[in-house]
Formats: sequence, structure tokens, C-alpha cells
Amino acid sequence: MEWELREEFGTPDGVMRWRRFGDADATGGAPVVLVHGTPYSSFLWRDIAPALARTRQVFVFDHLGFGRSEQREGQDLGLAAHARRFAALLDHWGLSSPSVVAHDIGGAVALRTLLLERRNYRDLTLFDAVSGGDWERGLFRLFLEHTEVFEQLPGYAHEALVAAHLRHATHVGFRPGVLDAYLAPWRGASGQAAFYRQYSQIRQADTAPYEELLGTISLPVRLIWGREDRILPPEYARWLHERVPHAELHWIEGAGHLLQEDAAGQLAARLTAGFPASA
Repeated sequence: MEWELREEFGTPDGVMRWRRFGDADATGGAPVVLVHGTPYSSFLWRDIAPALARTRQVFVFDHLGFGRSEQREGQDLGLAAHARRFAALLDHWGLSSPSVVAHDIGGAVALRTLLLERRNYRDLTLFDAVSGGDWERGLFRLFLEHTEVFEQLPGYAHEALVAAHLRHATHVGFRPGVLDAYLAPWRGASGQAAFYRQYSQIRQADTAPYEELLGTISLPVRLIWGREDRILPPEYARWLHERVPHAELHWIEGAGHLLQEDAAGQLAARLTAGFPASA
């Protein structure tokens, strides 16, 4: 499926790819940045970005090591490094106070950027997102503890594992061609190496430093969660809501971890509705 990122941003660890939707002069709304997680890419936003771009300028990008961005040995792909690069990307775009929407580990990247890299947001939406607490679990923990074993899987076994992992994230299933698009960056010897390289560096230790700061967030925050999320079940939404008590919390029924696939229309409606004037 066609999805192009036309712009480049150079970093010491490699080139990141990004794209802008909408014309700032035509839309007039505050810019919004969409932040993906793992093992996904900005391809997640293919339905959401054009919908938001009717009224706002929208920025999407692939984290280093993901999607169309550069993959190579030696890259620092930890959450702290992702946050530093996200902060630099915001500076590159000249966005001093954008709206930020983040999913999966994108939530941790957005929170680190806000609380530790000291970048400002207009508002923040987190959905089915890593934020803090005890989230090193399940298959993710196995990736961390046995990286060298997974790196040696035969290609067919690796691809079958990644496909199963991706299917586990959706409650309703993928539309034709979508799973193949998600798999594409992780295929072949270089893709397999890149897949386990990034998973082996994502650590709970990188979310702990900002946990005590969650209660200091004063900007408007919205939490959206799929009720059937099996990757980050509803208790993770409740954990975050308890620590950012002024945040809105919205449930989407019949949807799993990938709201972009399971409930794109409902997600877009939530995002285009904005925040209450009193927030």
C-alpha cells in the first residue's frame, strides 16, 4: 500500500523521514503532531492524518529505526534517545506549542519530551499508550531477555512471529494489504535485525524518571483506550488517569490496541472534537 514520507531530518544516528499534511494558511488551526509506537510506523496515521488536515496542519514521522527512516547497526533506539530526537524535530519544524497525539511507546516518548526535554504542547492525547508503571511484560519481556535467540530465528519463523504479534494488537482484524504493509520494514535479514535491535533497547527504566512528574502536567490531557486492548489492557489507562487526575478518559468499545485500525472513525471524531473550553 502506498505511503510516502517526502522529507528528511538528519540525526547523528541516521536519517528520519517525515511528512506534513495541510496548509497552515488554509487551515488556520493549531498544528498537530502524530507519534507512533512499536512495531509500527507513521503508516498507522494514513486515515487519521488526512482527516485532521481538513482543519489543521498535521505532522507525521517515522522514529529512527522504523518504517521509512534509516535502519542500521549501532543506533541508539531507547526511549530517551527517541525523546531527544522528537524534541529536535519539533525545533526543526518550528513548533513551539503543538497538539501532540501519541500511541503505544509514542506515549512514553511524548511524555519524556514534555517533562524531561522541556518542550511545550498545546494539549496532549494519549491512547493505548505506554506511560509508566510495570509495562515490561509478555512477549516484550521475552524480546528483552532473549534478544540473541530471536535474532537467530529463520526468516520464515521471524515473519510468522511478527505477523502474529501484529494481529494480536487488533480486535477486528486488518483490512486487505494492511498487515503486509506493517510487515514490510521488518522483512529480510536487515529488517529482522532492526526489529530486535529496537525492542532490545526499549526499557521501563526510561519511563520511571518522569513518573513523579505526571501530577504536575497542567495542559489539557485526553486519554482514549480500546476496551479490548490485549497489549496494554484497561488497567494501564486507569493507572495513568490516577496520576493525571484532570485528564479526560474515553473508552472505545469493541476495539483493541490499534484504534487506528479497529475504530479509525471514532478516533478521528475524538481528535477533531477538540478539548472542552474549560480544559
